[in-house]
Amino acid sequence: MTVQGAAPVVERVLPLVVRLERDAPPQRTAALEAAARAVLLMVSTGEPAWRVAVDAWEGARIRKVVRRARGAEWRRAAALEGLTVDHDGAQVRVFPPVPVDGWPRDLARLQVGGTELDDATAPPPPPVGAALVLMSPHVAMSAGKAMAQAGHAAQLGLRSLPPAAASGWREAGFPVAVRTATAARWSAALAAGAPLVRDAGFTEVAPGSATAVFARPATG
Repeated sequence: MTVQGAAPVVERVLPLVVRLERDAPPQRTAALEAAARAVLLMVSTGEPAWRVAVDAWEGARIRKVVRRARGAEWRRAAALEGLTVDHDGAQVRVFPPVPVDGWPRDLARLQVGGTELDDATAPPPPPVGAALVLMSPHVAMSAGKAMAQAGHAAQLGLRSLPPAAASGWREAGFPVAVRTATAARWSAALAAGAPLVRDAGFTEVAPGSATAVFARPATG
């Protein structure tokens, strides 16, 4: 059925860019945590123009795309309207949602692939008081894909919290840890009904794949 005079729905995407200098790549976990916090800061923005774009995006499919940049590419991206999260040596910049076919040129030219990051050592236990995002132990993903999934899980987690808890988490600066779950911990999180990301399957993984959960709400 076609509704006469109805405005077409514009599909939007949330752009994220990770700084990936050739001689100083970030650790994988740091990049995932920076991406999660970047998403949280954008979806809770009070900037009026950004708020309009975020609300339109959240009202439809909340798709995210992570691209990589270095050198002059990063400087051009950093000059665009957005915000940058610096975390444990990782830098991730997030931008207000844009139409899928309307990326700014300096972002559209950036590469999506090639975000193959590793941790030099096993990440420590999550900090006390931080919210926790668990990545699936059963789904292999590039760092860029995992960054988008971690951000999605954090966003679902924020929306699942009571207003007071969500406000407290925001006031604390959105501390969030991202870890890969053991098989047992993953099963327990699913059984507990934790907010779960099921990927749409545009890239890398099969449609409907369970990729990440928000396993523990923030407190305080």
